[in-house]
Amino acid sequence: MPTFQNPTTQTIVDFIRGIGIEVRQEPLGETFLPGIRIFAGALLVDEPKLAHPGDLLHEAGHLAVVPAAIRPLLTDNVRETHPDGASGESESIAWSFAAALAAGIDPAVVFHSNGYHGASQGLLFNFQMGVPIGLSPLLAAGMTVFPGSPEGPPPFPHMLEWVRG
Repeated sequence: MPTFQNPTTQTIVDFIRGIGIEVRQEPLGETFLPGIRIFAGALLVDEPKLAHPGDLLHEAGHLAVVPAAIRPLLTDNVRETHPDGASGESESIAWSFAAALAAGIDPAVVFHSNGYHGASQGLLFNFQMGVPIGLSPLLAAGMTVFPGSPEGPPPFPHMLEWVRG
């Protein structure tokens, strides 16, 4: 596998590949997020154009939270290529927070000042206060359990499964 020059990017890519999502380095033209493209259920990365490595975790979240049968259908704008028009935005936000922690990355790398239409600090605050946006769909999919559950596996941000079956 090709390696990435930026150590943070490499750490993130190693995590994403480790959970079973394909990541390939390819030259890309203009994309929604600089240097990243979702194509047929995989992440394509043009490292010289990649503005924010943390964006890779959020985009991987879009792929991870959809059923396996739908994943290969997703290309570019996931809302346009998802069969029911869903984008999985809120659950991708929660997933990427948990993924950052699991990968050993500061969540501020994902929730950077240029992301989330200026709401990054508010999202981080929500997670710090234990009010994570997007948790309900992850719970419904069986990917995690609710914080405060007295018994059983560790709760969110621990994930029972990283990629939905």
